[in-house]
Amino acid sequence: MQDEAVRTIRALVIGAIGGVAAWLVGLPAPMLMGPAISVTIAAVSGQRMHMPVWLRDSAFVIIGIGMGAGVTPETLQAVRTWPASIAFLIVVVAAILVAGAAAVAWLFGKDWRTSVLAASPGHLSYVLGLGVEMRADIGFVTVVQSLRLLALTLLVPVVVVMGGQVGTPSLPVAPLALIPLALCILASGVSGMILARLGVPAALLLGGMFVSSFAHGIGLIHGGVPGWLALPAFGVMGTLIGTRFDGARWAVLRSALGASVVLTGLSVGIAIIGAFMVAWLTDLPTMQVLIAFAPGGVETMAAMAVLLDADPAFVAAHHVLRLFVLTALVPLALRLR
Repeated sequence: MQDEAVRTIRALVIGAIGGVAAWLVGLPAPMLMGPAISVTIAAVSGQRMHMPVWLRDSAFVIIGIGMGAGVTPETLQAVRTWPASIAFLIVVVAAILVAGAAAVAWLFGKDWRTSVLAASPGHLSYVLGLGVEMRADIGFVTVVQSLRLLALTLLVPVVVVMGGQVGTPSLPVAPLALIPLALCILASGVSGMILARLGVPAALLLGGMFVSSFAHGIGLIHGGVPGWLALPAFGVMGTLIGTRFDGARWAVLRSALGASVVLTGLSVGIAIIGAFMVAWLTDLPTMQVLIAFAPGGVETMAAMAVLLDADPAFVAAHHVLRLFVLTALVPLALRLR
């Protein structure tokens, strides 16, 4: 326990330094990108890192509440444009999975099972469970998936910023008073635990978003998450990404780096094509659709939506759906040759 506490403090300090540095140099989404970069570098350099579950889940709840604070009547009206983007999402996920698996098998000589699992655009726990059962190369799959998540966390904000404005920049929102904030956190935690028991992905984040959206929608509460709470939550999210490389070594990373680069390039390229097509058909902001289609972690991409002024409900809904789609598509792809 003492060792885990030391490793947690080390990760948080290094993450905080990375976040400040990213903000000073003007990186987009600095409290995600900065900690992810600094903690990853420290981890692969031999520094042991740890992120306790309670702290991770607390950050998810806070970010979810912040997402729900942005619910407006305009958001609800925009739901009618979602079916077209959801249909394209299914096509994009299938294309990323099959094209990525073929590339890994052809370029890197991996068996088809390992290639499919490495190319899966997300759903890591499900993918690893299948890999153990099917005796795939779990080490390769884990490292490739971790590198892909890191690359997307760093690449998507840059692409989005280069692509122009995502949506209408959010106006400053007065922070919630302490008692309503505490009650909202409590209700969100309970809701998230219920969703987790039901097997819903990203349960704590969605619990926070659902409770906050409902409470703001009926006028029960007004205001957003205070900055003193929101910024550390985003920092924990970025730090969490870096701690995935705890115990990794450069030699292990090098063995999977090529496959990660190929898979990231393929997935981003296919997601961009899909985003432009959806934007052309529906008039949704192209960069918002790209964030929804980019196959990063649900919590990471949802947090990025908040930081980059995209519609967090739109982004979260598409990323959760992507995981359910993968649950059906990965077993089908494993049967292909």
